[in-house]
Amino acid sequence: MEKNSMEEFQRSTVPRKNVIEFRPPLYKQRYFFVKDIVNQYKPKKVADLGCGNATLLCMLKFHSCVQELVGVDLLMDRLLDWNSDKLSPSIGDHLGPRDLDLSIVLYRGSAVEKDSRLLGFDLITCIELIEHLDSEDLAKFPEVVFGYFSPGMVVISTPNSDFNPLFPASTFRNSDHKFEWNQTQFQHWASNVAKLYSYTVEFTGVGAPPPWAKHVGYCTQIGIFKKKQPDPGSWILAKPTGSRVSEPEEHAYQVVFRASFPSLQQKHFLLFVLCTEVLKEVEAIRQKYVWIMKRKESSEPESEEDTDSGLVRRPGLFLTDAQVAQIEKSPKPYSVGKRFYVPLKRLIGYPKVNRLVADVSTLRTLLAEGIPMRLNRAHTSVQIDLDPYDYPHDYR
Repeated sequence: MEKNSMEEFQRSTVPRKNVIEFRPPLYKQRYFFVKDIVNQYKPKKVADLGCGNATLLCMLKFHSCVQELVGVDLLMDRLLDWNSDKLSPSIGDHLGPRDLDLSIVLYRGSAVEKDSRLLGFDLITCIELIEHLDSEDLAKFPEVVFGYFSPGMVVISTPNSDFNPLFPASTFRNSDHKFEWNQTQFQHWASNVAKLYSYTVEFTGVGAPPPWAKHVGYCTQIGIFKKKQPDPGSWILAKPTGSRVSEPEEHAYQVVFRASFPSLQQKHFLLFVLCTEVLKEVEAIRQKYVWIMKRKESSEPESEEDTDSGLVRRPGLFLTDAQVAQIEKSPKPYSVGKRFYVPLKRLIGYPKVNRLVADVSTLRTLLAEGIPMRLNRAHTSVQIDLDPYDYPHDYR
């Protein structure tokens, strides 16, 4: 629930030397902290309670591991006005689909309401949220988030009141704050919650204090809660909430936005990308093939460029020696009359094709289903035209 706060004010009558500034701004440091958590733990399902204008979700959608993003806020309609386009798939997302599906859903609702659609998440974040809760809602918060939602990990940030005396006016940082805890108060509350709901908790923060005030701690204090589990070698417990098949569904939240992103898990996008990559490789191979043949006809001295290795390598294509060796062992491209052929066994060796399909059989099947693409009669090679003025000869 990010709002304009005292920690990020820009004008003050206080002398400049007393102004605490953060670079990057403190709200960005909080978001970058969450991004680092996502990079480290690779959660698939992430929910942000009190998501405000959904800026954090806009940042997290670029993480390839994330497949479901959810935002919850009471003021969703007003806050979403300028950010809905940033959460929707762009033309670039359709031209270059993600590897994995991604859905984004925004709900209007409260962090202290139970909604079964948030069961089984890997990570729930509450960035600058709890200080906006009154005493009644704060009492409900642990039961809903830790007891009912029961995610693998929870990240909670809140102002550290020990830091406040460093600001020009030592009051609450936002008029909507119901409280601001010092480090001892937050750690006491968080430790009790962790113990009650079988989580571990560790404390850190963002917004380091100036060298002369190290004792006050971070401007924003953060608790990282991880659900306890039998296996100490992994970070997330198999979700008990995800297996509550007998639990009645509760839908307290109202959907205000929903988006699904193109991905290679969707067959029509996989076919489009695969056919595009195959045609790119075939055309690049054809151009290099024609160039080599013309050199041979001109009686120029042979060089490494005229060998099969020269046919494989080209500017802009980065291959390891092992990949080059694998391609060289595969059937070579050839021409018959005005037709040029590239064997599927050779195409599968190119990284951009190989990352989409694992074997020749799958490649053959998908090419037959995709956009019109000519294969030879045996369905072992892709066929395209040589330019009429190139080579009306056989080069096998």
